[in-house]
Amino acid sequence: MIFGDFERMLAMRYLTARRQEGFISLVVGFSILGISLGVATLIIVMSVMNGFRDELISRIIGLNGHASIYARDGVIKNYDKLMMKIALVPGVFSVTPLVEGQAMLAANKIASGSMVRGVRIKDLKSKKLIANNIKDGSLKNFNGMNKVVLGSRLAHRMGLQVGDYITMISPSFAVTAIGNMPRIKTYEVIALFEMGMYEYDNNFVYMPIKAAQKFFQQENSVNALEIFTEDPNLLDNIRCKIIKELPSTVYFYDWQQKNNSLFNALQVERNVMFLILMLIILVAAFNIISSMTMLVKDNLKEIAVLRTMGASRGIITRVFFMTGASIGFIGTAMGTVLGLLFIAKINTIQKWIENIFVTSIFPSEIYFLANVPAKINSIEVIMILIMTLALSFMATIYPAWRAARTDPVEALRYE
Repeated sequence: MIFGDFERMLAMRYLTARRQEGFISLVVGFSILGISLGVATLIIVMSVMNGFRDELISRIIGLNGHASIYARDGVIKNYDKLMMKIALVPGVFSVTPLVEGQAMLAANKIASGSMVRGVRIKDLKSKKLIANNIKDGSLKNFNGMNKVVLGSRLAHRMGLQVGDYITMISPSFAVTAIGNMPRIKTYEVIALFEMGMYEYDNNFVYMPIKAAQKFFQQENSVNALEIFTEDPNLLDNIRCKIIKELPSTVYFYDWQQKNNSLFNALQVERNVMFLILMLIILVAAFNIISSMTMLVKDNLKEIAVLRTMGASRGIITRVFFMTGASIGFIGTAMGTVLGLLFIAKINTIQKWIENIFVTSIFPSEIYFLANVPAKINSIEVIMILIMTLALSFMATIYPAWRAARTDPVEALRYE
């Protein structure tokens, strides 16, 4: 064994509080607390950022598809044949037609721009983020030419409920006998969805695809196809196969290209946050150096006696290295437990704080989500533990070396 029983006994003795060394024990306690808070903070923040990224990706992909096919001129004709060709590509789960456009909504003397999507009822029901989050109404009547489904925040902002009617105005004009006129049509609100993402709950409208084709003047055609693959992370493996099946009149656009700037910003922020929070642990490691230096200086006489009794410099080095390493190990273990417990109860803690201060600490208007998401990455946690222990162990090297260099003659000269 590297450390003997005698060395472990001495190391534990230096960690144990004694009356005449109360101040040093207090400093050691603060060193353990600093390591604990640093590790817990790092685990909590990184888990929340992982959860935020995964939640954002799952909701964006779940609503928009893993990839899309768009027409260069805005119209995809004979889309059924193209859908069949793409669906036969290995790795493609489904292909759905889509009519998408922007329109002005008006109701209760309130006007608002929105994104309108025309989809088939079976495709809307297959979008679990919408079908499983219907706040009011039902998708059973999602048919005909005058039915729409709104986001809950959009409906609330315009004072709408299920059963009310909303006027939709197209930004393009229709040619009539009296000149160019905007297309205006009234639709019944049959359901409200709330998927917990502010951008979508506040801006999106769904209607039957036939109604959308008529409103946007795209009879028997669509302007986009949504592709869902078996695994969105493996989309790069089938991208070329899909593109080979596409005519020159359309182009391929996947979810990574659509949201590239967003996820790049999240990754940069995540890396910077990791480095900044590691500074907390680095400061705590310097506290270990301070506490161990004070411990060595306060016990110079005992070290000198041990040296005169035959203890080698190696034994003294190992004793104080074990003492400092124990501070880092205990602090890391406490911080890990604290961080994991906090993550397990993070939503409860969020509600508790919001109730006490009567405010929202995670407003969906800013963060897109209603609750604080968190996902623990075991590899990341292991990296945090390894780096923390490494810093703690390195912080003990200098004090242990100074202890081993103690000259017994000089230490006992005036005793």
